[in-house]
Amino acid sequence: MLLTLPPLSLYIHVPWCVRKCPYCDFNSHALTDENIPEEEYINSLLADFQEELGKIQGRELVSIFIGGGTPSLLSSKCYQRLLKEIKEYINFSCDIEITLEVNPGACEHDRFQGYFEAGINRFSLGVQSFQNEKLKAIGRIHSAEEAIMAVTSLSDLGFSNVNIDLMHGLPGQTKDDALYDLKTAIDLSPAHISWYQLTIEPNTFFYSNRPVLPVDDTLWSIQAAGQALLAECDYQQYEISAYSQPGRQSRHNLNYWKFGDYIGIGAGAHGKWSCKDSGEIYRNWKTRMPKDYLSPRKPFQAGQRLLSLEERPLEFMMNVLRLHQGVSPELYVERTGLPLVTLDATWSLSRKKGLMVSERRLAPSAQGRLFLNDLLALFA
Repeated sequence: MLLTLPPLSLYIHVPWCVRKCPYCDFNSHALTDENIPEEEYINSLLADFQEELGKIQGRELVSIFIGGGTPSLLSSKCYQRLLKEIKEYINFSCDIEITLEVNPGACEHDRFQGYFEAGINRFSLGVQSFQNEKLKAIGRIHSAEEAIMAVTSLSDLGFSNVNIDLMHGLPGQTKDDALYDLKTAIDLSPAHISWYQLTIEPNTFFYSNRPVLPVDDTLWSIQAAGQALLAECDYQQYEISAYSQPGRQSRHNLNYWKFGDYIGIGAGAHGKWSCKDSGEIYRNWKTRMPKDYLSPRKPFQAGQRLLSLEERPLEFMMNVLRLHQGVSPELYVERTGLPLVTLDATWSLSRKKGLMVSERRLAPSAQGRLFLNDLLALFA
């Protein structure tokens, strides 16, 4: 039995994009024509959500994240209907965060006002780089100029809650290139910057056609210089790849990283939820292919599994150890339903190895952040 249920978020997946990027291993599908079945997809999302209502257990939604794919391919009218009808089934918290991912090359900037009126109050822009040569190398369809225009358009409309996604470790990238991208982003003053290193994943074009990436020494140099620049400009690092102005962290992602619950709807979406009375914790995932998800003859859910008691410590730590400040030990008990003694031996060993910092908080040390996989292996 769980003494209390975690906060509840909602993830909505829109699987279509104009062109699949060569590094992308998300469930995204390039459009074969210019027509997205908007109405049919919204109908499916709402039907999918209705099947998830039993997981709410009296809670309100604290955040919604609409990701993809390229969600900005759908009209504001779609999101207005979707959010309005979801709200008929569940209360939204008074300060709910509702994020829409936007590709600068797949959104007319005059649509931003419509999205805001539909209920979107946070925008996440997939910029990746402010250099056209680098954008071309990673298969992006927008230009540096379009990326800057997207951010300034939001600023001109008075929207301050904006995240810029950037990548480093790009093909042919130098430290100066990476710092140029960061400086350009910082000059635009977004509330949040997500700064990821490009990784080559299986089942991507780059995996079978590997580009020449910076060597490890250059990657370490980029990482150190970039973190110093962000800190100097008052962007606080609170997670491995997340930096924000004070008080502007992503609440949706914080709920993930604190082992909160979330409903996932849409093609290929994943969810995680807890049952208060039984103490059970589940994960589920939805049908990946859009045509199957839209078919009335096929179920939305593709699979579901129960997290065993033995799996819970690692599942919890895989999330919370991404956070620089970690979490209190009490949260482990609250979110897993397990006594703290189930963590004691490994927690003590990780401190002896210098990978965690104290007896009062489940938090990685600086060394633990650098060697996070080694730290997590102790809990496996």
